[in-house]
Amino acid sequence: MSQINASLPLLGFAAWSGTGKTTLLEAMLPKLVERGIRVAVIKHAHHNFDIDKEGKDSYRLRKAGAGQMLISSRYRRALVTETPDEEATLPQLIAQLDQTQLDLILVEGFKKLNFPKIELHREEIGKPWLHPDDHNIIAVAANVKADTDLPKLDINNLDQLTDFVAKFAKQQHASKPESLSCSDLNPSGMLSVDEGRSRILEQIVPTSQRLEVPLKQALGQIVAKDILSPVNVPQHTNSAMDGYAIRGDDLDRDNYRVVAQVMAGHSYDHPLEKGQAVHIMTGAPVPAHADTVIMREQANQTGDTVMFDTSKGAILPGQNVRQAGEDLAIGQTAVASGSQITAPELGMVASLGLDTIEINRPVKVAIFSTGDEVQHPGEDQKANCIYDSNRYTLYSMLTQIGCEVIDLGIIEDSEAALDATLQQASNQADMILSSGGVSVGDADYIKTILDKLGEINFWRINMRPGRPLAFGQIQQTPFFGLPGNPVAVMVTFLQFVEPAIRKLQGIDNWQPQVFNAVATEKLRSRPGRTEYSRGTYSLDANGRLSVKTTGKQGSGILRSMSEANCLIEIVPEQPNVEIGETVRVIPLQGRI
Repeated sequence: MSQINASLPLLGFAAWSGTGKTTLLEAMLPKLVERGIRVAVIKHAHHNFDIDKEGKDSYRLRKAGAGQMLISSRYRRALVTETPDEEATLPQLIAQLDQTQLDLILVEGFKKLNFPKIELHREEIGKPWLHPDDHNIIAVAANVKADTDLPKLDINNLDQLTDFVAKFAKQQHASKPESLSCSDLNPSGMLSVDEGRSRILEQIVPTSQRLEVPLKQALGQIVAKDILSPVNVPQHTNSAMDGYAIRGDDLDRDNYRVVAQVMAGHSYDHPLEKGQAVHIMTGAPVPAHADTVIMREQANQTGDTVMFDTSKGAILPGQNVRQAGEDLAIGQTAVASGSQITAPELGMVASLGLDTIEINRPVKVAIFSTGDEVQHPGEDQKANCIYDSNRYTLYSMLTQIGCEVIDLGIIEDSEAALDATLQQASNQADMILSSGGVSVGDADYIKTILDKLGEINFWRINMRPGRPLAFGQIQQTPFFGLPGNPVAVMVTFLQFVEPAIRKLQGIDNWQPQVFNAVATEKLRSRPGRTEYSRGTYSLDANGRLSVKTTGKQGSGILRSMSEANCLIEIVPEQPNVEIGETVRVIPLQGRI
């Protein structure tokens, strides 16, 4: 979810047309300003409007074709933006405000969105109450008694209403609310990507089982406890290059007598005296008292005498010497608990002389596909059937992040088969993944079985691809029901399943890598929705990171993922991306 910097109190006024919202606000605003509250107002109009006067310069320029017209004077400025394709969302409008100069945002309209509101009600309008169907209403202001436990205000008592609004603003500031985000403002019935992910992660409990394994078996796994260095790295103070070791307090001589040659793996065991030097190789320990190495390109040795050419570089005390324990001191943490073992960590542990690592037990994930129309690759294709690709992509992504995969195959569309499969999976695995057949609207027996064996929520996520998602517990084992379309499976895995697995593995606050890149083509998305396009990013001729899509973006087109090296995330407050604008890029390397 993309956060909007709106850590301010946000309060709306919900009412039917004719109730007098604008009149009330017009009367309240001076009273709020008198109390030192800096207020912004956002008003939603259901009809076309024009704030500019015909004949004015700004009007003429806008009508001539300026998509955005910014006019400024000594006392105020105004930005008029044409939105012929899609109406601006409330998060986009909030983002236009300079919130550093505000204490409160009041909203007139947008009554179907999820944020705190006061219902305004006048009996003479003849319209029904709004609060029974809107859980975001925090108080009711009316000229008739309301049957509710919410705070009741007199719509005609301006001071009482102003007191309530001022108190709301003060309380919200005192509680330091989280930044308002577009996810909080989705129409009811849809979860944002981040809201869905947060709900999932709240239910994931990291594994507590540990194993001690040989180094090679630890690759890709998670370190269970800090690995402390049993030795100094490097073990000895040594030369950082091939050359000659001398004393740093003996730099003024014209020449030095070479008393030894020290190869890597060997040493000169006598203290170095003034006037002496040793010919030394990279990695070899420097003798006692020696603390400076001159590279061999500056040296001219004749017999056992060496001279140094300072025209090729100054000689400074302590140069080209690596101190004992410079990389790691004895007892220092070499690899922290919760780290994933990759090639550098494996090499680091080996360099310490350790041959085993204590890891968190690898997460076991059971996967299966559902549907009578799905068949195994290698079989003769039947009429109206498709080959199962989802289990293979899931197997690959799970293996990539160090999971042990239990492949349960394709499960026929029957209550008995699904019941048996889920029972088996919950007994064997730490997590269960299915693809196809568990979204809202599928066979009733699926939901019946899931309800019988555990607690499952069927969600619609405000994203594309991958809107349907089921998540819950099967006998205390986390269960994900992913969509059936191949690309949707991969995208929902990346956004929801992988973060859950990372937490199961014991990685704290795991976050995927995200870049910003310049779009080289127009990108479209529905307002308020998170869109994931498959793309390729690269450095352009100016050294900027640029990105373009891989072509057709249908959720069943696997080629769009095969050719991609990233997902282009178009956040809800940025529904349309023009050429040259910045978008978020999620690299896929190492994840699929």
